[in-house]
Amino acid sequence: MSDAAVNIDQARRALTTRFAAAGLDSPELDARMLIEAALHLDLTALITQGARSLTADDATRLEAAAQRRLAGEPVARILGIKEFWGLQLRLSADTLVPRPDTETVVEAALDHIRGTRSVNDPLRIADLGTGSGAILLALLSELPEAFGIGTDISIGALRTARDNAVALGLGGRTAFVACSYAAALSGPFDLVVSNPPYIRRDDIAGLGIEVRAHDPARALDGGADGLDAYRALIPQAIGLLRPGRALVVEVGEGQAGDVEGLMTEAGFTADLTTIRADLAGIPRVVLGRKKPI
Repeated sequence: MSDAAVNIDQARRALTTRFAAAGLDSPELDARMLIEAALHLDLTALITQGARSLTADDATRLEAAAQRRLAGEPVARILGIKEFWGLQLRLSADTLVPRPDTETVVEAALDHIRGTRSVNDPLRIADLGTGSGAILLALLSELPEAFGIGTDISIGALRTARDNAVALGLGGRTAFVACSYAAALSGPFDLVVSNPPYIRRDDIAGLGIEVRAHDPARALDGGADGLDAYRALIPQAIGLLRPGRALVVEVGEGQAGDVEGLMTEAGFTADLTTIRADLAGIPRVVLGRKKPI
């Protein structure tokens, strides 16, 4: 691809072939996205300008991106952007790449709000361990009168989340606080959400290279059994919530029952806890409602 005579269609096919040979899961999509970014094209331009030859600079940028992908770096990291809930979010080295499974948290939280309140109510939301701000900003995009506070122990993550909020026009309805989960917050809140670290420490080394080498370790490490974060945040959350309001958390595979148990131990009403599966059928979210008055 260093030959300037190669056109865009040829470069895309060649890159797809290289990615497929390397065993990447989505070689055609990865090739397309990297070419669009390297050549500053949208999908329409990619199609209509397929016969255009790459310049030497085009080929150099594309090859640099290809080498990063072949080394196991996720496309979202290379581009610095990931779509979540239809929102374009900027990433940084301090944040996880938001994953489609996490949209299950947003869905469960919105269903709870719709079942108990109006989406136009002036709700107060806390997102504990906000990272890029993905969950919080997705909720605020659907709840026009809500105000949200995101917390994180990483200053870099908080800067990223704040920048995303401003870019999405949500800066005026957000605040970001440096602390461990809810340690610096005071209630009351109508909704608390979190996607905390939940990978068992000994399992991190066995994760795919895209995760273990590129996601921040402290956003993955859930301790020996993967439940350390829940033991910390669940008791904090129940003290912040208004009666009848909910805590919604993402959990790892096989953890839903344990997390549900931690919620009931902390005082969430056992008959008001629910578990929701993701699109793959894996129990992914646990919701606990604080006992109504």
